[in-house]
Amino acid sequence: MGNKYCSMYDYHLICRASELEILASLDGIPALSSTLFQQHQPDLHVVILHDRSLVARCSLWWQNTPNHGQEKLGLIGHYAAKDAQSAKALLSRSLEILAQHNCTLAVAPIDGNTWRNYRWITDRGNHPIFFLEPNNPPDYVEQILEAGFSPLAHYYSALVTDLNQGDRRLQRVGDRLKKLHITLRPLNLEDWEQELHQIYQISRVAFERNFLYTPLSESEFMAQYSPVRDYINPELVLFAQQRKKIVGFLFSIPDFCLKQRNLPVETIILKTVAILPQREYAGLGNLLVYQCHQIAQKLGYQSVIHALMYQSNSSLNISHRYAQPIRQYTLFAKAI
Repeated sequence: MGNKYCSMYDYHLICRASELEILASLDGIPALSSTLFQQHQPDLHVVILHDRSLVARCSLWWQNTPNHGQEKLGLIGHYAAKDAQSAKALLSRSLEILAQHNCTLAVAPIDGNTWRNYRWITDRGNHPIFFLEPNNPPDYVEQILEAGFSPLAHYYSALVTDLNQGDRRLQRVGDRLKKLHITLRPLNLEDWEQELHQIYQISRVAFERNFLYTPLSESEFMAQYSPVRDYINPELVLFAQQRKKIVGFLFSIPDFCLKQRNLPVETIILKTVAILPQREYAGLGNLLVYQCHQIAQKLGYQSVIHALMYQSNSSLNISHRYAQPIRQYTLFAKAI
C-alpha cells in the first residue's frame, strides 16, 4: 500500500457483496452484512485488517450523491472503528479515494442518503435512547473531529410532557381546512401496502427540498417500514385527506425501549410529519402534531418525543411551541 499508510494494517477495497462473506468469521468489529451492502449499493467498501482481525470499515458513495451548492459530495457511511489509530487510517484512505473521484466535500456519517442512518449523537443529555433512535459510540465523534471534519448540520430531539398545550390559532386553521374538505383519519393496517404507498408518495414530494435530499425507490422505502409494522398503533399514524386525496401524514410509534427496560410504555415517538407543499395546506402540520398529542393522551401516554428534527426545518418551529430539547445530533463534513 506504500509508505503513506501504516504498515501494520492490511487495506481491502470491496466492490461486491460476495467479498464480505469471508470477513464475517474474523475477530474484531462486526463486518458489514452482505444484505445491507446489496440494499445500499455503495460505490466501494473499505476494510482494514490487523493480525487477521477487522479493526475498521466504512462504505463510500461518490455517484448519485445529493446536491450541495457547487460541491461534489463524497459520502462516508457504514462506519465502525476499533480505536483512534485505525479510525485515522480508515478516514485518511477514504478521503484519498473520494479525492480520486473528484469529490470536493466529504460528508459523514451517512449511509448513502438521508432516508437511511446518518448523523451522530453529539450531546447525549440524560434521556435514555428511545425506540428506533440511531446510536453511536462517543469515540466516533472524537475520531471524525480528529480527522479534520467539522459540523455541517445539527439535528435535535425534544420531549413534550404537557400534552394539553395548543396554539390558539389552531382553531382558525382547523376551520379553514374544514372548508377545504380536509379530514383526518388513522392508518388502516388491513390495507398496509396501499397505506405505505400513500406515505411514500407524500414523502417523495414533501421532502424534495429537504437538506441533502436524494430520491429513494419505493421498494426500498417499503423494506424500511416493513420491520416496524408489528409495533405500530394505527391510531398514532394520521392521514390528512382532502376528499379522496391524501395531502399529508404524521407517523408516530410507542417507545418500546421502555418495555425492554421493564418500564411502562408511556411515551410515543413522533418521527415524521409530511405535508404537500401547496400554500393552502399551511398550518396542517401543526394541526397534525396537536391531534397526535391529544390522541396519545387519550390512549394513556404521558409524553411525546419529537424525534430527529433538522435545525432549519418547519418541524422544529412547530416543536418549539411544545417541547424541550433532550438530544443533539450532528452531520460532519470536510473539504477535500
